[in-house]
Amino acid sequence: MLRYADGPTAEVGVEIAAPPESVWALVTDINLPARFSDEFAGAEWLDDAGPALGARFLGRNEHPSGSAWETTSTVIWFDPNRTFGYAVNDVDDPAARWRFDLAPSDAGTKLTMWAQMGPGRSGVSYLIYKNPDREQEIIARRLAEWRSNMEATVAGIKTCLLYTSDAADDYFWV
Repeated sequence: MLRYADGPTAEVGVEIAAPPESVWALVTDINLPARFSDEFAGAEWLDDAGPALGARFLGRNEHPSGSAWETTSTVIWFDPNRTFGYAVNDVDDPAARWRFDLAPSDAGTKLTMWAQMGPGRSGVSYLIYKNPDREQEIIARRLAEWRSNMEATVAGIKTCLLYTSDAADDYFWV
């Protein structure tokens, strides 16, 4: 039985014919997933930060149902060329955690994207509070939405080639 209190997760992966250093530049670009997701609308670093442990960013989301919200996320995993991830809202009691893991592979890089719901308050926890008899259905539907956007994101990263500069507008699409 799926329960929010258990921290349900979703995970997708892809092999990319590029070294981890090239993939790292893409997964730490907090705006890049907005090109692929039908929910994530973009983000901006706060406090003049960039990708680093403890750095924060403001994320904007728009669900296809019409709802929109902003969150503040904090980078909690940062191991260059290996792991980049963040907690949404409260670091100690996050609404969600998201992470990219990179591992060298025969093809170049194995990229895995992982996410965990809760345990903190979120739109999902609110829906469950209002409809406790539908908890499993709500979680299953939300995980399916997450997986769909995560698959689009890793597939998009796979097709993305990094040009010679760090500017987001310098990505070329194959």
